[in-house]
Amino acid sequence: QVQLMESGGGLVQAGGSLRLSCAASINIFSINVMGWYRQAPGKQRELVAEILGGGITKYADSVKGRFTISIDNDKKTADLQMNSLKPEDTALYYCHARVGGYYWGQGTQVTVSS
Repeated sequence: QVQLMESGGGLVQAGGSLRLSCAASINIFSINVMGWYRQAPGKQRELVAEILGGGITKYADSVKGRFTISIDNDKKTADLQMNSLKPEDTALYYCHARVGGYYWGQGTQVTVSS
């Protein structure tokens, strides 16, 4: 019912930056919660960041101060600005939306080399 499409992943060196974007097939402002999760090989999917109505944000301790989730009002996307990237940030990053049910994008790969 709700389609999510991630973009912006890639290969960067440690200390570099990437900006991920998530576009939804419905009005992004109608979505209750949007967020980003990640899953590394051999590990479970974990919450990276969420943004709630009113702009309230939540971050995993491991990314606080380095990552910022926001809504781009012009592009109508949920973006994740990732700075000071570390090799341990390497994972497949998934966009997540909660609106009635729970929805996931297909993921975009982020690889950070040391």
